[in-house]
Amino acid sequence: MAKITLLDGGLGQELIRRSGEAPTPLWATQVMIDRPGLVQQVHEDFFRAGASVAMANTYAILPDRLERAGLSDRIEEFRAAALAEAEWARDAHGKGRIAGCIGPLGASYRTDVFPGMETAVATYSEIVRRMAPEVDVIVFETQATLENLEAALRAGRESSRPVWVAITVDDADGSKLRSGEPVSEAVALAEKGGCQAILANCSAPEAMGPALDILARSELPFGAYANAFSGLTKEFLTPDPTVDALSTRRDMGPERYAGFALDWVRRGATIVGGCCETGPDHIRAIAEALRNDGHEIV
Repeated sequence: MAKITLLDGGLGQELIRRSGEAPTPLWATQVMIDRPGLVQQVHEDFFRAGASVAMANTYAILPDRLERAGLSDRIEEFRAAALAEAEWARDAHGKGRIAGCIGPLGASYRTDVFPGMETAVATYSEIVRRMAPEVDVIVFETQATLENLEAALRAGRESSRPVWVAITVDDADGSKLRSGEPVSEAVALAEKGGCQAILANCSAPEAMGPALDILARSELPFGAYANAFSGLTKEFLTPDPTVDALSTRRDMGPERYAGFALDWVRRGATIVGGCCETGPDHIRAIAEALRNDGHEIV
């Protein structure tokens, strides 16, 4: 059948859950400060579950987020720690790839906090130049607007590694970004922008099918990795949110989630995995479902 790249699951929530600490605006970055080595353990568990790619704990290591926390002088320290723990987990497992993850500027899901094209491209470009030599692929995640996506694609040209982009779509209408802009326009930007894959991420599993049907019109490899949140709240759409403003869906256990992932593959996706609130059991269920359906995980 098909060769499928299986991403890992929701690293940030898994780290907070295992740490036993209250969530902070720094999300998983705070866990690295307080509990060094925990990131590696989670990566190892995802690899053992069947993931072929470790999504490094670099999503929120961005100048604007660390500046608000008074930690901007430690950005390189945090990035080096995140990449080292992913590398150690990969080496312990004996195989796998490492993706350097870059989140949206301002805040996740927000469509009103873009810092301007010049600032965004410069910020992203600096991150790409520093991180690309240490990873196998760069992934710009949770792109909620065409403007932020364009900035990511421009910065991606600085990469010596393949670049993937991942858009986040409206939970009720997967044909639109969270900004309301058409997914079809995001596809057009991605095709012109020189990236190697386009994905949909961190949206409801039900929204991914309609999004993938549009992504499939491109010649680019495509895929999806959804979250298991019950929905966004007003409390979460702030500059410094914490995950306790969100709730986990009780109806999105590993087997049901794997069913969605298998549907995405049957729609043509070759890259699948999990996002927020999906753990190693979800990835294990996807791996089993893929193999049972005759696919090879690469």
